[in-house]
Amino acid sequence: MGFFWKLQKVSAGRGIRQGLVDSAISVLHCACEAEAELCSIATVGDIGSTQKVMKKEKVSILNSQGLKLVGELEDTGSKDLCVLCHGFQSSKELPTFVSVSKALTESGFSTYRFDFTGNGESNGEFAYGNYWREAEDIRSVVNYWRYRGWRVISLIGHSKGGNAVLLYASKYKDVASIVNISGRFDLRRGIKGRLGGSKGVQKLKEDGVLDVYDRNGNFEFRVLKSDLDERLATDMHKACLAIPEHCSVLNVHGSADEIVPAEDVHEFGKRIRNNVVHVIDGADHNYKLQQQEIARLVADFVRSIPRPPLRASL
Repeated sequence: MGFFWKLQKVSAGRGIRQGLVDSAISVLHCACEAEAELCSIATVGDIGSTQKVMKKEKVSILNSQGLKLVGELEDTGSKDLCVLCHGFQSSKELPTFVSVSKALTESGFSTYRFDFTGNGESNGEFAYGNYWREAEDIRSVVNYWRYRGWRVISLIGHSKGGNAVLLYASKYKDVASIVNISGRFDLRRGIKGRLGGSKGVQKLKEDGVLDVYDRNGNFEFRVLKSDLDERLATDMHKACLAIPEHCSVLNVHGSADEIVPAEDVHEFGKRIRNNVVHVIDGADHNYKLQQQEIARLVADFVRSIPRPPLRASL
């Protein structure tokens, strides 16, 4: 008999079921700031009397600089955890990630979506570039959950987050799988489009600082020349070659990506030893019309990866 997760709303007034919900809440503890929200129950297979409570809670984690990273844990009861990492000027609420998280929890995994330093609800200042800083944010998240007995089985990143999870794997070599969704291989490309063209880049080089505004004249973010230098010094070729063979990587891209060229996915594929390349026909950078396809693809990939032993990271 096959097993699957089926989510359904908790109905008030159902005595035994509500008792299970209340019991789950009463034993929930978190060492950091956390706001628990009971959101659904999961029924396993065809055994209608067997129920597990899936809990959502906002969990804040301190990074290596003492800044608070805010994320949302979706706890299915499994200690197998997938960490989802957003892209440039985005957040944990990216619709693509909400869809991917749903597919993963329906497959039985727990997930944690969080905001990088200076993004979303997290503390700190937003910074252009800083790819390695975001890899260190991931390190803080991974260590936090491992110390608490969870098994981080996959790091999943979109766009700039895809670069961050690959950089993490190249340095720490301690995760079983990586999913790189629409990451950019050549970080020398795409700069002018973000910084107001050649004039903006030249002004940044001359003045050492550049304020970027949107088309309506609203301030977006400030770039320092050191931010640009850090981006240009981030070598994805070298990082890909350093990812160990025991780490399985899924590189996925949309054929109609309007931000990062689709050919970049093949550059990753040429250099990473143990990887799969998948191009979703017609998909843009955020997979607006292919939410279910990207979610199913990621969940199927994570399910295929052998589980590493539970461990604590030093």
